[in-house]
Amino acid sequence: MAALTNIKGPDREFLDWPFFDKSHKALAEKLDHFTASGALSGIDHLDVDTACRKIVRTLGDAGLLHAATGTGGERPIDSRAACLTRETLAWHDGLADFAFAMQGLGTGAIGLSGSEELRRTVLPKARSGEWLSAFALSEKDAGSDVAAMSCAAREEGDHYVLDGEKTWISNGGIADVYTVFARTGEAPGTRGISAFVVFADDPGFSIAERIEVIAPHPLATIRFENCRIPASRLLGTPGEGFKIAMRTLDIFRASVAAAALGFAKRALDEALAHAKARPIFGAHLADLQLTQAAFGDMAAGIDAAALLTYRAAWRRDVQNLPTTKEAAMAKMAATETAQSVIDRAVQIFGGRGVKSGEITEKLYREIRALRIYEGATEVQKLIIARELLKSAPPEKTNA
Repeated sequence: MAALTNIKGPDREFLDWPFFDKSHKALAEKLDHFTASGALSGIDHLDVDTACRKIVRTLGDAGLLHAATGTGGERPIDSRAACLTRETLAWHDGLADFAFAMQGLGTGAIGLSGSEELRRTVLPKARSGEWLSAFALSEKDAGSDVAAMSCAAREEGDHYVLDGEKTWISNGGIADVYTVFARTGEAPGTRGISAFVVFADDPGFSIAERIEVIAPHPLATIRFENCRIPASRLLGTPGEGFKIAMRTLDIFRASVAAAALGFAKRALDEALAHAKARPIFGAHLADLQLTQAAFGDMAAGIDAAALLTYRAAWRRDVQNLPTTKEAAMAKMAATETAQSVIDRAVQIFGGRGVKSGEITEKLYREIRALRIYEGATEVQKLIIARELLKSAPPEKTNA
């Protein structure tokens, strides 16, 4: 996205909130230096495969992928660092945010549940940007309903054999390593799903279809046909795949909210700059009360979503507590708020706001998918409600 003439990056006042420590402020300075250096300039969004590989290697060379991949173990990733990085990258370029996020989502389960050998093999290469990673959970008829999964893995001696398809796989077609979830049948529903690591050069693995979307990102349907992998590539234990997937998503769901914040803040910054410069009715667009009212709504919504987002990340990092409900709240609030903020920004820009290539037009395309992936807004509402019901005391009945 083209740079504003007088704003070089996102506002950093929120770093004074009590959710952050010195390391996060240092990371913010590092990110600002990285983006100001022009490292993200010249990204060819018409060739997303090449662009993603270049971005990931650039982020790796700058030492910024550690915030996505961590080092493995029960706390492989600092959630606040991941959120701060995604918010910053999203403010500057949606594809850069995507490339960073997938290095984390694709390797998160390996860091949490992989063997020491798998961690040593995959994490350093993902952290350096040498390898790209992917997270393969969704299927044609099993998106929000993971229990409907049909891709299967059967055990044969010291190997597993995978058959089936996964779709809507980010980095599909360009990833070097895939975290794949398949039905192994230990129990009905989600209790019979296991997680595996598959490499792009494994025999029986192929790309069935590349998928084009409104905000260009590398997506694909991937296929497994008698794909034979060593049993050592099982993550955790058989039947534990759903839990591993949910633990991984719990980590990165708050970072989706942070990316939405980055998009929303950029939209607000662009709208403010435009309104202050745009002459209308003998004054400027910013002088109109309706415009000012819109800015009030946009700013309040962004701050509310930011508080939810970094509360969820802080709760996980510092309090070491589950964040299923908090991350769902953050993801729901931030993505829905960002959609509203960006729509307001388009309206403030008028006809120019929908012109192909304008920043507001790009942001409008970028934000839409965030309300769907890693759990659609409707799914987040159900997650929140279920967590509330779990903790609610039973109703007392009169004898």
